[in-house]
Amino acid sequence: MNYPFELKPLDYSYEALEPFVDAATMALHHSKHLNTYVTNLNNALEGQPKFHSWTIEQLASNWDQLPENIATIVRNNGGGVYNHNLFFNLLKKDVAEPTSGPLYDAIVAKFGSMQAFKEDFKAAGLGVFGSGWAWLVADKNGDLLIIKTPNQDVPNLAEFTPVINLDVWEHAYYLKHQNRRPEYIDSLLKVIDWQKAEANYVNK
Repeated sequence: MNYPFELKPLDYSYEALEPFVDAATMALHHSKHLNTYVTNLNNALEGQPKFHSWTIEQLASNWDQLPENIATIVRNNGGGVYNHNLFFNLLKKDVAEPTSGPLYDAIVAKFGSMQAFKEDFKAAGLGVFGSGWAWLVADKNGDLLIIKTPNQDVPNLAEFTPVINLDVWEHAYYLKHQNRRPEYIDSLLKVIDWQKAEANYVNK
């Protein structure tokens, strides 16, 4: 994916994740918030043909190599596009938690159990001050790590492969959960597409 960027359609309807994620939040989150990031990113790059061949991954992680007048805009909006595309792609209802497989084995080896991982991941999401993301990432050796990023920053993609990410900006949950971030995270953990998460891990 490179310039001009487009709003990537979801593989499911806005109401598909009910009751865990409400349709109103999904519609606002995808069609308004993500679409704004796409629009702002395209506007910033419009007069910069040198960077039109850059992928969203390159832009989001190498924004400091861009001209000063667009670097922050690309950092915020390019990160917003990358982060949200990954996030929305990893949501699906009625996918069973894994009990075997490469990702399951790596989670158990690192955290002790799936339940322990979920508790640590939730703690990371709760530990983000203000707006940002919690991530499960894998290093080049396949070792897992939970990290946090502020705002729309992305992990170091040269060092880590994102496996799962969790949006803890208020726009992701406020319509339904208001200020109850713990409740929102519990709901999100019920709609992780573990098959896609494992594909992210295996294809690191």
